[in-house]
Amino acid sequence: MPDTHPSLSPQDALLAVMIAVSASDENMRTAELVAIQRTVNHMPVFASYDADRIRVVAQTVFDLFEEEDGLEALFGLIRDALPERLNETAYALACDVATADGSLREVELRMLEEVREELNIDRLHAAAIEWGARVRHLRP
Repeated sequence: MPDTHPSLSPQDALLAVMIAVSASDENMRTAELVAIQRTVNHMPVFASYDADRIRVVAQTVFDLFEEEDGLEALFGLIRDALPERLNETAYALACDVATADGSLREVELRMLEEVREELNIDRLHAAAIEWGARVRHLRP
């Protein structure tokens, strides 16, 4: 991959966060992919988003995961593209994807922690977002 990475739109950045969380354990589960697709199809922030961009953004995330400092580069792209007012939205979407399959693996928890730190999510706000994601995805 070239040294310059493509710039991302704010919606691309939200999508990249979701894909990164899903791919963090090297196993993108169906429930996680469905959660990502559902989010893109139904959330107002994605109302005018070109769904064909999903493949491009996913490939960018996968390519960066293969690079030595790829995660750092990915977060740089995300921070550059994401308006601060959408940082908590990004974290909430990441939490929804991570909890979509009903279980959180250690690597997913570490990735969520990384997202929280990189986007400067207040710890109290993060706890509320995490709680909301957990209760939305409880099983009977």
